[in-house]
Amino acid sequence: ARRAQRKEETIRKSGSDSKNKKEKATMQFATKNQMKPKAFVSGGVRAQTLRQARRAQRKAPQLQARQICCAAEAKTAPTYMATYSEKKAVATGLEEYEKVPMNTFTPKKPLEAEIVSVERIVGPEATGETCHIVIKTDGNIPFIEGQSYGIIPPGTKVNNAGKEKPHAPRLYSIASSRYGDSYDGKTTSLCVRRATYWCPEKQAEDPAKKGICSNFLCDAKAGDKVMMTGPVGASMILNEEDPNAVHIMVATGTGIAPYRSYWRRMFLEDTPFKFTGLAWLFMGVANSDATLYDDELNEILENYPDQFRVDYALSREQKNKDGGKMYIQDKMEEYADQLFDLLENGAIMYVCGLKGMMPGINGMLEKVATSKGKDWSEMQKDLKKKGQWHVEVY
Repeated sequence: ARRAQRKEETIRKSGSDSKNKKEKATMQFATKNQMKPKAFVSGGVRAQTLRQARRAQRKAPQLQARQICCAAEAKTAPTYMATYSEKKAVATGLEEYEKVPMNTFTPKKPLEAEIVSVERIVGPEATGETCHIVIKTDGNIPFIEGQSYGIIPPGTKVNNAGKEKPHAPRLYSIASSRYGDSYDGKTTSLCVRRATYWCPEKQAEDPAKKGICSNFLCDAKAGDKVMMTGPVGASMILNEEDPNAVHIMVATGTGIAPYRSYWRRMFLEDTPFKFTGLAWLFMGVANSDATLYDDELNEILENYPDQFRVDYALSREQKNKDGGKMYIQDKMEEYADQLFDLLENGAIMYVCGLKGMMPGINGMLEKVATSKGKDWSEMQKDLKKKGQWHVEVY
């Protein structure tokens, strides 16, 4: 009986001590955390959040790698991003050219370069995938803003004569200035859209008809080797004769590439070209997720509001004056008189991208010319002679 009584007293005392300790610990926890309710709540749901993420990952594992490396989807600053609040120092020795570099490397004697990075730069709802690709060249294939490089995809093809030959180079407009994204002249950049073919019969993409070179570049990894030719092209070279000129830049999709080389030279890099004029960009894409380099464009607009202007034509989100889809020629038509007057007063116009926009652009300008009693075809010839009209379409 005494043993049972002592055991009961021990249990009662132990329970009282445990209760006191628990109450004391609870008071301490409440005191420490009463100013941090968000930390407490997040701790409470963390396990549930992880479970949901894992379930989503199991449902779509093939998207995981793409989503991780996509700056546009992750809402993080892309690696190419630059701040335009002050000019960047650049490498020396890249300003004096006796003539425009041309075909330094050829298909028979290409340059072996190296992939530095491949980054998707469009959002999840974009119509297709576009990547910003940085390539290490060590400055061995110099170029001028507005030129293009050739990329030779790996592998071979069988020609009409039945002979196996290497693939021919595919041309891509260069999307950096001569100094590259790192300002040292050792790299170059390309803006590449992955070319795919949708088979209406299979209701799926046909890998046999995909773009060989664009898929090679968009799938490349850092350290991969790439064979380059060029540079080539003189039609889109940035006209620097008058630093106070108006530059009207018209692009659809990856046709924006040469203009990125322009605006970095105009607004970002500390070079002998001291731009004091106006750069006006017209950009045509399908929707908001398909816009390219808009983070950089916003930086320029913030720092150079009087020297830079951007107008978008989003064909699947906007309507033109007739209620149809808003294509780039429709957006330009909203400023037809102003654009025509600028051209008459020395502005320089560049057009790069899909050739389907040209009839609309010419038709718009011809309409304005006719209203002013002028012949647009003759005026266009005169603009070309004066270096005010530059076109590269495909």
